[in-house]
Amino acid sequence: MSTHWISTFLDAQAAELGAARNTLLAYGRDLKDVQAWLITQGTDFAQADQGAIESYLIHCDAQGLAKATRARRLSAIKQIYRFAFEEGWRGDNPAIQIASPGQDKRLPKTLDEAEVDRLLDAGLHHGRNPHDRLRDTCLLQLLYATGMRVSELVGLPVSSARGNPEMLLILGKGGKERMVPLSPPARAALAAWIKERDTVQAQAEAKGLPPSRFLFPSRGASGHLTRHWFYARIKSLAVFGGVAPDKVTPHTLRHAFATHLLAGGADLRAIQTMLGHADVATTEIYTHVVDERLTQLVLDHHPLAQDSRKSGGKTSSDGQ
Repeated sequence: MSTHWISTFLDAQAAELGAARNTLLAYGRDLKDVQAWLITQGTDFAQADQGAIESYLIHCDAQGLAKATRARRLSAIKQIYRFAFEEGWRGDNPAIQIASPGQDKRLPKTLDEAEVDRLLDAGLHHGRNPHDRLRDTCLLQLLYATGMRVSELVGLPVSSARGNPEMLLILGKGGKERMVPLSPPARAALAAWIKERDTVQAQAEAKGLPPSRFLFPSRGASGHLTRHWFYARIKSLAVFGGVAPDKVTPHTLRHAFATHLLAGGADLRAIQTMLGHADVATTEIYTHVVDERLTQLVLDHHPLAQDSRKSGGKTSSDGQ
């Protein structure tokens, strides 16, 4: 019965809410873990009560799972029970009153402008041939110029990027579309890449291969470059550019986009729109990043702060 619950719930998420494949996979993994544990306790989704769900969360805590992971699993549990209630499978939601364990508040890793410049320069010069360098430069410029999620970037249709656009139409989570402006360097990189891409595609089609609808085509199953490929590629570019690779992921450039805009005086709501955040509270995390970096800037460069460090934390007013 529980297996039927999970598959039906996932089908509904995909059909009614347009949930992304990665979201569905995460739901599936979490719910199957819950199901397996409930079975060891002699119960299932249909019979479990609030105490059983709380015991499962205690079990997760005992395994050393992070708060974020436990919160995500509880969210999945609540959602499947809400769906079960709407479908009439159960007359209650045993998880509805269970409080989330919350998440450890961690600021997103980002890069300063000099590090981004070195990364962009690496795209121009690191690569086996001009084709790879044009592709990498376009990927990096678009990511930093728009703050796209990497899945949105690698899955861009080429039709959305033709005609030297000043705005790029992005298909985000849940099938929601948004428009994001392109910087002049991003537009130049895009135009150069499309010219190269079309040449390579024409050669492939002359050999009988089907045309690709993607801006960054690939011969893989998806038909376009994958997130995993780009993750590895951006690490290589970071090493070449002299940027610490442990600081750099595709998502780091998304954070850099938001942080640098905010530091430059951009409106928080505008950044929310460009990032595709449903809630402005998600975007507000970048205000903390900016505050933290400004504080560090003062501590590193203000003469009184430096004098305080030299004197072991004492100021001229100490002892008065």
